[in-house]
Amino acid sequence: MNKLVVGNLVHRPLRSIISAFAIAMEVIMILSITAIMLGILNGQRTSQSGIGMDMIVHPGTATNLIGMSGAAASIDVAKVLRTLPHVEVAAPVNVQFTVGKAVENIYGIDYASYNDLRPFIFVAGGPFQHPDDIIIDDVEAAKGIKIGDTMEVLHHPFHVSGIVEHGKGGRKFIPIATMNEIGGTPGKASMFYLRTEKSPQYQDAVRSEILATPGMQQYDIQTLDELLSTLTPEKFPGFNIGLRIVIGIAVLIGFLVIFQSMYTAVMERTREIGILKSLGASRFYIISVVLRETALLAIAGIILGIGLTYLLRSVIHYKFPTQAFAVTLAWVATATLIAFSGAMLGAFYPAIKAARKDPIDALSYE
Repeated sequence: MNKLVVGNLVHRPLRSIISAFAIAMEVIMILSITAIMLGILNGQRTSQSGIGMDMIVHPGTATNLIGMSGAAASIDVAKVLRTLPHVEVAAPVNVQFTVGKAVENIYGIDYASYNDLRPFIFVAGGPFQHPDDIIIDDVEAAKGIKIGDTMEVLHHPFHVSGIVEHGKGGRKFIPIATMNEIGGTPGKASMFYLRTEKSPQYQDAVRSEILATPGMQQYDIQTLDELLSTLTPEKFPGFNIGLRIVIGIAVLIGFLVIFQSMYTAVMERTREIGILKSLGASRFYIISVVLRETALLAIAGIILGIGLTYLLRSVIHYKFPTQAFAVTLAWVATATLIAFSGAMLGAFYPAIKAARKDPIDALSYE
């Protein structure tokens, strides 16, 4: 039977290749969209952990996705926060989400307080000297950017004053006053990072003190652990909706291609099926032949899809070093199961149709 199955696929190489590529595209679609979405969330988790803060304060209307909220709070709130017991550092920031050559957050910071959270480790250069200075991390600098170079950020030219080790929030930092001038939000911040005395009981006390401060009752206060727990796919309904849509489209493509391929193959092999049945082949045997062909195509397509996804990851990392692309084994297994199941479902009706053929009618078929 295995020789028959392989022979059928080799006899029609173009159709077999197209079917395998359709399944490969199904796998690539699923893995690439999840890799980008998970990469963004995982990147935010890692970068937020490296800032040096242990609490975050922002207006109650803000979203937990860093960079997606406007600058709605007065920057002077930082002065109030610094006066509270157990607060060692309060750093105002204005983070802007941008989509250009890469999806990224641009951090507008008050250098002194932001550096107090956890000092920058400079690879070259130093802090801001002028309003149009920018600090970038070593990953961004790997694109060939040097100290003194001019780069455009938020449609504004900046001069690179420093290059720091990555992992401290964003990859590009500009003065918060310049960020506010560009965005038309003078004196505003989107959130405040706090470094408190290291004890859970002090964090609870700080939360209570902030909420008891006049005008700050509606502010949202989170510990670092609470913030990181929200940066998961389950906490963002849009993530799962988008993922289900992509998976649905991918499965539909794979199903239709396999259905059309195997249905056509069954119609072309009507006489061969009649010969097999006249020789005593059972319905189960005929179904098994069709499904085994499909299984081989699915396995070949899945292996090809996974390989091309990892190749795509390498290309993206080479062309866009700052773009996160997280391919996980869990999603590789999920994509494999989805693609294989969709292919087998697509072949099921053609297999049943082949098994139901009357051997006398099949033998007389021209």
